[in-house]
Amino acid sequence: MKISVILAHPNKKSFNHAIAEAALNTLQEKGHDIYFHDLYEENFDPILPIEEISKDAPLPHQIKNYCDELTESDGIIIIHPNWWGQPPAILKGWIDRVIRPGIAYGFLEGDKGEGIPDGLLKGKAVLVFNTSNTPEEREEKVFGDPLETLWKNCIFGLCGVEKFYRKMFRIIIISSEEQRRKWLQEVTDAVSRFFPKYYISHENHEQK
Repeated sequence: MKISVILAHPNKKSFNHAIAEAALNTLQEKGHDIYFHDLYEENFDPILPIEEISKDAPLPHQIKNYCDELTESDGIIIIHPNWWGQPPAILKGWIDRVIRPGIAYGFLEGDKGEGIPDGLLKGKAVLVFNTSNTPEEREEKVFGDPLETLWKNCIFGLCGVEKFYRKMFRIIIISSEEQRRKWLQEVTDAVSRFFPKYYISHENHEQK
């Protein structure tokens, strides 16, 4: 299976990077092909120019590469912190530029865009791992769960993904090493459950 892993956190020593490492190691052990992108490391440009908006717009090489990988992926893993109830701007820009019409969704014949989109993604499962420094009780009471709405309903549900799993780890800033080890085991277990061992005849390939 081909799995896309998208990481959005600027600090390489962050727990988000540890999550990504655990996910990548598990995918490799299970024999999957991996498309891995650290958006900050790649200096991804989050600005959607007007020239890219239309469905048939010519795309820069980097954006086309992201789109091609997304189209080919059997599964997707997204890793990012909760900043103001949203993903970091760099990841929101990735959504704007890569979750495109004709790539992730389309519209039914005769529909000019005002109706319900038709999901086009091949991937059947999406895992989203988030981190937060806000207690769950306060977050739910004051904010609800905007990240769940964004990823499950607004994006991947709309784009045709059948299975969705999301886990928020909190409170990161006061967590112990033991707690973090337990969390990383949860990551490993979730990745193993949704993307079990895959038997292939060719050597594994990891694209960075």
